[in-house]
Amino acid sequence: MHITQLNRECLLHLFSFLDKDSRKNLARTCPQLQDVFEDPALWPLLHFRSLLELKKDNFLLSPALRSLSICWYSSRVQVCSIEDWLKSAFQKSICSRHESLVNDFLLQVCDRCPNLASVTLSGCGHVTDDCLACLLRCCPRLRALRLENCARVTNRTLAAVAAHGRALQTLHVDFCRNVSAAGLRRLRAARPRLALRAEHSADMIPDQLPSAPGTAARKLLPR
Repeated sequence: MHITQLNRECLLHLFSFLDKDSRKNLARTCPQLQDVFEDPALWPLLHFRSLLELKKDNFLLSPALRSLSICWYSSRVQVCSIEDWLKSAFQKSICSRHESLVNDFLLQVCDRCPNLASVTLSGCGHVTDDCLACLLRCCPRLRALRLENCARVTNRTLAAVAAHGRALQTLHVDFCRNVSAAGLRRLRAARPRLALRAEHSADMIPDQLPSAPGTAARKLLPR
């Protein structure tokens, strides 16, 4: 029996055991399997282990997507987390290669995946408050948002959760250094039933603007 003789339900079940690359490779073998690859029912879950995976064409974004995770565990995460004004030219060149990848990808998710229920972002140092606010507005069924080591996330994301995250039940903002204790208190007051976790976020040193030349020296002078 040839694989193409299986019915649609069996083919979807078979594809479900394959990773994204294997699904794409199998789909290339004939139009029937390509059609199965493009079935939204095959793609309720998406997990990415590096930012470069976001640029591939081995997955499908559709209203069927329910769970999305982008977890980047790389030494480059540390570089991306450095404040922009402190980065060397070499560090800036590293970041420029993927600076907009997550934001651009999440904007596509906003357009195509309104039924998203769970999002996990870890090590996404360039994801912005504006992008997360858009996600909260465009995905009204979002119930869980887990952020870890996202250096550009600030209290503005907490305010967006209070304003737009009506269905949100769980929010994690772990190791997000620009989230403050005051912002967390305001969110807890606005959304007392929200399961809110912020490991070490309010205890970390937030980003600082560079001091004007001579400022530090002036502070040392006797008054």
